[in-house]
Amino acid sequence: MAALVALPPQPAGTPWPTKSWPVGDIPKDADRARLGQLVDHAFAAEAPADLGETHALVIVQGGRLIHERYWTGFGPDKTCPSWSKAKSITQALVGILVGDGKLDIHAPADVPEWRETPGDPRAAITLDLLLRMSSGLAFREDYVEAQVSDVIEMLFGKGKADVGHFAASFPLEHEPGRFWSYSSGTTNIISRIAARAAGVSGADFEAFMRRRLLDPIGMTSAQPKFDEAGTFIGSSFCYATPRDFARFGLLYLRDGVWDGQRLLPEGWVDYARRPTWQQPTDSGPYGAHWWIGMGGPGSFSANGFEGQFTLVLPDLDMVIVRHGKTPADRSDNVKAWLRNIADCFRTASL
Repeated sequence: MAALVALPPQPAGTPWPTKSWPVGDIPKDADRARLGQLVDHAFAAEAPADLGETHALVIVQGGRLIHERYWTGFGPDKTCPSWSKAKSITQALVGILVGDGKLDIHAPADVPEWRETPGDPRAAITLDLLLRMSSGLAFREDYVEAQVSDVIEMLFGKGKADVGHFAASFPLEHEPGRFWSYSSGTTNIISRIAARAAGVSGADFEAFMRRRLLDPIGMTSAQPKFDEAGTFIGSSFCYATPRDFARFGLLYLRDGVWDGQRLLPEGWVDYARRPTWQQPTDSGPYGAHWWIGMGGPGSFSANGFEGQFTLVLPDLDMVIVRHGKTPADRSDNVKAWLRNIADCFRTASL
């Protein structure tokens, strides 16, 4: 197993951004000219065709906010949609419960629908397989309304009142652990598992989220959404400001520790960024509810529909947050743009 890029500690003397972000400067030996060109292109008065709209860019290095820019009508206090970036928040909540001894990722997942019939092969699915999108469930992740889309039906159709039950009702299509398939349904199963482990749902689960994760890192703008059954729709819906998404990225860059307090159990961030086995796929390498490698070797990211990204770069001690509205067929352009942004700092000596 290849060694992971080391996660950097918070630089001595740098305050934690629980209340406000300490401000720093772009390194003098960064490629400032190239960085300026990339940012100006994205924030042109008329959105460029290759990227679509870019609403916000936040760059944090060494625990300090070194650059941010917003499109017309957006700013530091405007919340943005997470879409699937919420999946990585769900992973953090699971980690907290693992640390509490309330969840075992290698045990069969606590899903009542899979225990109703003796011998149901789904009962063998572990929480680890769910976190790694390797359950084998027949769930179609497609956002085109003209095509069969289980995710649209779950979020906006007949499954929206109880997203966990809707997703858990799908049959197996592949043997668990033998096929990778990105699925928002999988995350909502996990979210319901987390609520059952915590013994709370709805407003009480939101209070748990705030007490154990959001408030300690100052992510006070976060607005998680719940279905009628009280399940956090952890696949898709946690609005927050770009700066607060950067706080969440910094928590992972700091190995789950915030201002001397360990919020995520030791090794949980490494678990998130260790590669999952995947059959050949053009989706990109995946860990455990985090994507891997988008910003260069050692990087990992929370990715969302229409170009929402929180990119964590251990080699640069950096977090980059981008929000916008990019057509799905141009998402790879935004990924390349973000990597080019990161590369502007790889010319600098840290």
